Amino acid sequence: MDSKTVFIAEDEPLAREVLRDAIYGHAGLRLVGEAADGAAALAQINALRPDVVFLDIQMPEMTGLEVLKRLSCTPHIVFTTAYDQYAVTAFELHAVDYLLKPFTRARFDAAVARVLDLAPAQPAPDAMGEALAQAVQRAAGRLERILVRDRGRIFPLSMNEIEYMKADSKYTAIAARGQTFLVRIGISELEAQLDPARFIRIHRSALVNLDFVDSMKADEQSQLLIQMRDGTSLTASREASKVLREMAI
Repeated sequence: MDSKTVFIAEDEPLAREVLRDAIYGHAGLRLVGEAADGAAALAQINALRPDVVFLDIQMPEMTGLEVLKRLSCTPHIVFTTAYDQYAVTAFELHAVDYLLKPFTRARFDAAVARVLDLAPAQPAPDAMGEALAQAVQRAAGRLERILVRDRGRIFPLSMNEIEYMKADSKYTAIAARGQTFLVRIGISELEAQLDPARFIRIHRSALVNLDFVDSMKADEQSQLLIQMRDGTSLTASREASKVLREMAI
């Protein structure tokens, strides 16, 4: 059986890396290109005309919805998402499957198996785009929970339980329940779905939940030192310190 050509449209470097490794490890797939924003994805997909596209919905320059509406070809679509609300709307999106990050190799292989079983035809781009627009609008609410791993278990963690998050190499470290959970989701991707009145980006690599802040005090450079309830001390950038001061009544 000939391998299917595959394209990755994903703005998070870590997510692209995971998908790339999984595709390279599958004999039935051949990676032909990648893009980190919607505009580049549209141009390359139309030029390369791959059989399969692993597609993120929210991307810079152009959303996944806009990419789908403007495609001149009809590849099989597998959505990759960090948010479990997309799971219930996957079939309405006319997608073959979805991958909820962080996904296992077994889950990736299951999605690929569905792709390999399908005929080449897919819904027309306009119909696909209309269905996707409706589903994205329904799923546009704030993120309420995230799936995390701990000692071989996978379980939902409420966003209300998260104290703070820190970018950690290839992962985001989430502090909650007196533990640290590592997820392969970029901190910027998480921030986009959080309540901005509760979660504040204090510098490039850290977000704090104000509900778990014990106190804040300015240092010699007028940057706020944030003391968390668990004893952790974090320093806000000058810009974030200014925002936090303006929030004080």
